[in-house]
Amino acid sequence: MGVPASTRVPVTRPSSQERTQAGHTAHARDSHSAVPYDGAVTSTASSPDTRQEQSPLEQRQTWQHRLRRFGHRPSAVRGDVRDRLVPPYTEPSGRLWKTLGVPPLLAGRLVRWSGWGGPLLVTLVAGVLRFWNLGHPKAVIFDETYYAKDAWAIVHRGFEVNWDKEVNRLILDSGGNVPIPTDAAYVVHPPVGKYVIGLGELIFGFDPFGWRFMTALLGTLSVLMLCRIGRRLFRSTFLGCLAGALMAVDGLHFVMSRTALLDGVLMFFVLAAFGCLLIDRDKARAKLAAALPVDADGRARPDVDVAENTRIGFRPWRLTAGLMLGLAIGTKWNGLYIMAAFCVMSVLWDVGARRVAGAVRPRLAVLKRDLGWAFLSTVPVAVFTYFASWIGWILSATDGSGGYYRDWATRDGRGSDWSWLFPDWWRSLWHYENQVYEFHVGLSSPHTYESNPWSWIVAGRPVSYFYESPAPGVDGCPVDAGEKCAQEVLAIGTPMLWWVGCLALLYVLWRWAFRRDWRAGAIACGIAAGYAPWFFYQERTIFYFYAIVFLPFLCLAVAMLLGAIVGPPRSTDTRRVAGATAAGVLTLLVVWNFIYFWPIYTGTPIPIDDWRSRMWLDTWV
Repeated sequence: MGVPASTRVPVTRPSSQERTQAGHTAHARDSHSAVPYDGAVTSTASSPDTRQEQSPLEQRQTWQHRLRRFGHRPSAVRGDVRDRLVPPYTEPSGRLWKTLGVPPLLAGRLVRWSGWGGPLLVTLVAGVLRFWNLGHPKAVIFDETYYAKDAWAIVHRGFEVNWDKEVNRLILDSGGNVPIPTDAAYVVHPPVGKYVIGLGELIFGFDPFGWRFMTALLGTLSVLMLCRIGRRLFRSTFLGCLAGALMAVDGLHFVMSRTALLDGVLMFFVLAAFGCLLIDRDKARAKLAAALPVDADGRARPDVDVAENTRIGFRPWRLTAGLMLGLAIGTKWNGLYIMAAFCVMSVLWDVGARRVAGAVRPRLAVLKRDLGWAFLSTVPVAVFTYFASWIGWILSATDGSGGYYRDWATRDGRGSDWSWLFPDWWRSLWHYENQVYEFHVGLSSPHTYESNPWSWIVAGRPVSYFYESPAPGVDGCPVDAGEKCAQEVLAIGTPMLWWVGCLALLYVLWRWAFRRDWRAGAIACGIAAGYAPWFFYQERTIFYFYAIVFLPFLCLAVAMLLGAIVGPPRSTDTRRVAGATAAGVLTLLVVWNFIYFWPIYTGTPIPIDDWRSRMWLDTWV
C-alpha cells in the first residue's frame, strides 16, 4: 500500500505555501513504526513534533529535544500518510527463505498462511496442555467450593443458593447427583462468570471436569487472541505468536485455566475488549486514510479539512468492545477500572489518528466528531449488558423464595422515596449492590495466602489451591519417594517470565515516555488498568492470582523487549546473531522453568525433597 514503511523522505524547511498545503503536518505526533516479522523492534517513529516553524535555537529548547539524553529520537516524516495511519504488516526477508531452501512460491504461501497458521499452532499446544487430565485432582480445590456450586445453582434456578457444608464430598462421590437447595445465598460477585462455568457443567456434568471445562476453553482461546492481538499491535506474526506462546507456558495462566474461578473469565473478556478496540483503531484510521487527497505520485497527503471533519461512521468493533467490557464488569467489579482506562485510551487513539491525518486541532475534532459516539458505543452498552446478566435474579420470585434481597423493595424498602420512579427489581438490585460494595471495601479478615500488590509483579506470594501428602506407593507417590510425597496445585506464574517481565515493564514505560511509541503506551495501559487499582486497597484481603487480568499485557511487554534485543533489521549480522541468541536463551529459560514447575502446577505427587527444591523463596511455602 503506497510507499513502503521503510521509505524516508528527507526533512527540509518548507515554504509557507507548502506548509499550508500540507495541513501543518509538522504537528503529527503519532508513532507507527512497523515491527519486522523476524522479531526486531525498530526504534524509528514518526516525529512527535518537528516544530518546523521555529528557529534552530527554539528547536533545541523543546521538550522532545531535551529528552534526547534519555533516548528520545524524533524521526523523519514519511512519504505516504496512509502508511502512518495503517502501517503494513512486515514479512521475512527473501534471504531467510533462500537460506532455508524454500522456493519463492511456497514461501509466499507460508507467509499468507502464517497469519492464522502460527497462532493456531500455538493455541493447539496451549489447549493440549490445559485439557490434559483436566479432571485431576478430583477434588473441590480452593474457591471452587463457592463458584462450582454457585454456577450449578444459577444455571438451574437463576440465583445462588446455600449448600450444606459437607456437600463437596457428596458431589464427588455421586458424580454431581445431588439435589439443589432452594434457600437463596448472599454472594458478592455478579453472575456472568458463574454462568460461564455453569455452561460447562450443563454440557459435561457437575464434576471437576465439567466445572473446569469453560475456564480451560477460555484460557486456550485467550492464547489465540493474544497471538492475533500481538500480530496486529506489532505488525509482526512472529512477535504476536511469541507473546501467545509466553502466556501458554505461564504457570499462573495455566493453573487458572484449569480451575473454576472467576478471574480467568474476567481476563478473557478484558483481553477480548482490548482486541476489539485495536481492530476498531485500524478500521477507523483506514477510513481516514481513504478520505485523504492523493498527489500526482499516488501518495496520500495530510489534509486539515479531511482530518477535522470526516465522520468515521458506524464502528461495530467499538460496540463489541462495550459488550465485552459489560461482561467483564458482570464477572467482577474491577472491570469498571479497566473500562474507564480503555475508553480513555481509545479516545486518545482517535486524537492521534486525526493529528496524523493533518488536523491542526485534533482534540477539538475528536470532541466534535468522535467523543459522543465513543461514549454511546461503550458505556451504555456495558451498563445494559451488566444489568441483563442479572436476568435470572430479576425474574425470580418476590415472595421470599427468589434470589437474595429480591423481595427487599416490597418488604423493607416499601417506604422508599424513589418507589414511584423505579421498579421493584431495580430498587432491590440497587440495595443488593450497595451491600456488596460495603462488603468489598471492608473485607480485611486475614488469610494465609493474602498478599500485597507490590509483591505480585515478582510472584512473591503465590496461592496454594490444593495440597496433600500421600505416603510412598499411595495415590501416585513413587514407592522409593522416601518419607512422603507432596501433591500441590500452586497458583504461581512462571518465575523467569515474571522476572523478565519486570524489566519489560520498565522498557515499555521508557519507550512510551521517551520514544512516544503508542504500542508501548497501549501495553502499559493494559497493565495499569488491571494492576494499579489494587494499590488503593492494600488493607483489603487480596490475592496474587488477581494479577491474571494484566498477564496478557505483561506477555506483550516481554515480546516487545525480546524483539528489541534481537535488534533492528538494518543491524549488522553480528549484532543480529547476538541479539537473536540472547532472546532465544531467555525464551528457552522461560519454557524450561515452566517444565520444571509442571508437577506443582498439575498436582503431580513428587518426593518431598523435590517439592522443597522448587520452593525457591520462603514466601512460596
